[in-house]
Amino acid sequence: MSSGLLPKLPLAEWVEAVVDWLTTHVEWLFNFVTSVIEPTVSFFTDVLMFFPPLVTIVIIALLAWWLSNWRIATFTLVGLLLIENLGYWEPSMETTALVLAATVISVIVGVPIGILCGKSDGARNIVTPVLDFMQTMPSFVYLIPAVIFFSLGTVPGVIASVVFSMPPTIRLTSLGIRQVPKELVEASDAFGSTSAQKLFKLQLPLAKTTIMAGINQTIMLALSMVVIASMIGAKGLGQDVLTAVQRIQVGQGFEAGLAIVIIAIVLDRVTQSVGQRSKNGKTKNGKK
Repeated sequence: MSSGLLPKLPLAEWVEAVVDWLTTHVEWLFNFVTSVIEPTVSFFTDVLMFFPPLVTIVIIALLAWWLSNWRIATFTLVGLLLIENLGYWEPSMETTALVLAATVISVIVGVPIGILCGKSDGARNIVTPVLDFMQTMPSFVYLIPAVIFFSLGTVPGVIASVVFSMPPTIRLTSLGIRQVPKELVEASDAFGSTSAQKLFKLQLPLAKTTIMAGINQTIMLALSMVVIASMIGAKGLGQDVLTAVQRIQVGQGFEAGLAIVIIAIVLDRVTQSVGQRSKNGKTKNGKK
């Protein structure tokens, strides 16, 4: 029923027909995606849970020190010790595994698309509206097709996180490629470089800082989907937050939320430091 002069378009029926067709004819693709995502999440979970918590905390703190500085390493050590003390170590590692899996998939898919958009105006004009749609669509909407195609559990949570968090990687990879000075590209062509040589030895190294900024944003967006993904069965801290909301347990909700904040700060600062180090290294090389 339409309130206007024209009859209402059966958009909902069209979308449902497409979903039914995909469910019937492309089930093999969804099974393949599930067979890729489940082992990926399990791998990260097994790695993070392989050692006792205290050993893992020390290893992560040392890794943060190596990638950034002692301040971030100290915060990482204290923050993770607090998470372990509060009893949220296992769900924190499950959340981290989900975020890492979503980030890896976003990078594997997003960086090549970003490179294509950086090299081709036509590809950018096609992909940009899709990215705009992905970023403006409410994140809850992603849960509906994810559940239909992949049932409940971690897999639809990762899929929803990838769709929601991948656009920054594509956008900033494209931007980084386009920001490479044309003079350097022309000089590379003049010396007879192939497309692969020009990409891997010139464009990607110079665009590394911008690409890392995109990956940083992707990690943050994937982490922001943790609580939402828990609504469809994804494990981790999101389940504790959701349970606290349902039962109005303010204390438990604060503790689980604090654990999410600590993980977010650690991931954000470490990836920012990696990107800044790349920028400083590039500057020093430029001076040389």
